[in-house]
Amino acid sequence: MRHAWQIHIQRRAFDKPMDMTSTKAAWTLIFISGLLEVVFALSVQASSSFTRWLPAALAIAAGSLSVYLMSLSLTVIPIGTAYAVWGGIGAVGTAAIGLIFLGEPAAPMRLLCMALVIVGVIGLQLFETA
Repeated sequence: MRHAWQIHIQRRAFDKPMDMTSTKAAWTLIFISGLLEVVFALSVQASSSFTRWLPAALAIAAGSLSVYLMSLSLTVIPIGTAYAVWGGIGAVGTAAIGLIFLGEPAAPMRLLCMALVIVGVIGLQLFETA
């Protein structure tokens, strides 16, 4: 029986720690954190060596959130695999945006190297437990 002075607080999804026993959830977090790594890199460039406050603040926020989300996955995925995939997503994503939107050169060897990183990331995911 409730009394009038008692306040009922409903638990929200973010009130409890995320269940990181799921491999799918861990890989999703690594993917999202890799995308945030792209935002971080682009924001650092846009900040002009951290002299522009809005891109600098975005860089700090995206970088911090990226590392935090990746760290959540480490209870399920080994650090070497998680870090390599996270870095690969960030590197290839940033390079791809540079090619498409920033006019960076699309030299064949550069594209080949990006493809090799993608193959490596996929391989690490496929053979994580091998």
